[in-house]
Amino acid sequence: MSDIYAHRPARFFTQIYSSHSVSPTREAYCAGFEVEEWRCNGLADHLIEWLADYALKEDELGVHHGNMYIRLREAAIRIYTSNKYKRRGEVGEIALHAICREFFGTIPLAPRVFYLTSSNDVVKSFDLAHVRMVEGRSELWLGEAKFYEDSNAATKAAISSITEHIDLGFLRNQKLILGPQVSKSLPNYQEIRDILSIQTSLDELFDRAVFPVLVAGDSSATKKTKRVDDDYTAAIEAELAALYDLITKSGLMTKIRVMLIYLPLAEKSRLADAFDNRLKGLQP
Repeated sequence: MSDIYAHRPARFFTQIYSSHSVSPTREAYCAGFEVEEWRCNGLADHLIEWLADYALKEDELGVHHGNMYIRLREAAIRIYTSNKYKRRGEVGEIALHAICREFFGTIPLAPRVFYLTSSNDVVKSFDLAHVRMVEGRSELWLGEAKFYEDSNAATKAAISSITEHIDLGFLRNQKLILGPQVSKSLPNYQEIRDILSIQTSLDELFDRAVFPVLVAGDSSATKKTKRVDDDYTAAIEAELAALYDLITKSGLMTKIRVMLIYLPLAEKSRLADAFDNRLKGLQP
């Protein structure tokens, strides 16, 4: 495999909580604070830093000083060009992509925007398709991201989406779509293609898959906090526990391996505005 995916933006998120001892796994990350203010602009900048990694295919990531602006514009135009960005979820999807890449060492299997027929389409697929090597064995990461003001509503929507996505017919179709996109440069290329083969039982896919669910939403703790300290950490853990309880009660964990990832925001709408301003600034 080429070393293109070894290059990543500098770490930005603060890991507030991580638990690998329970199922589903619970994670919480935060943009942090600067001069007693939630780092909204810093988070928007960081998501733009991940734009190319999220939107471009492996063979398009050979960036140098002569083409970096063009490549970034190509990535930006693939996200969306609509002015109705308030209800779009790309901010959550890029955040999920960044966290999985940075903290878990996953590699993109297929850029989500590859499914698009135009830059404003709403894609009916997993929000993330990555792969990770664990002790020489391929592990598929098929993710869902929700970017809402209400974190509880976001979690319920994610549960609904994942439930629809583990439908037999949907997963068979996803195999047909994802299989041909697997890069031959990936480690264990043939193993991954075999998992995604239409002839392979879905039981094998479930055995090899992790379903990360990112919930990015307004947090009462983040709204009233000025720094990451013990009190803030405890408050975020409590919010995470409430979302975790919704996942547990849904019954999903009895069927698949779920990883709940919580990204608390001080103001979802302000982040949407900040990201959109940066994205539109890169577009023709």
